[in-house]
Amino acid sequence: MEAVRDYTVHLDNKKRITLRGAAYQYYNVKEYQNGCIMLEPRELTVPESISVKTLKDMDRAVANFKKGDVSESVDLSDF
Repeated sequence: MEAVRDYTVHLDNKKRITLRGAAYQYYNVKEYQNGCIMLEPRELTVPESISVKTLKDMDRAVANFKKGDVSESVDLSDF
């Protein structure tokens, strides 16, 4: 694979590197033992639906509530 850009960077005082003309705001970083660093762009998106795990947790919480298996009331009168 041919490089699109090739330039040298240095760490600043806070051990940060600046990417010139970065196309994305977020990147996933993978560091390898041989010194290579892989950056993969990430785009944060709103999920289209609620995950199966979250739905199971909600069902379990409602079932516990119906059984009366709940914690003590929280006193919010100070607020």
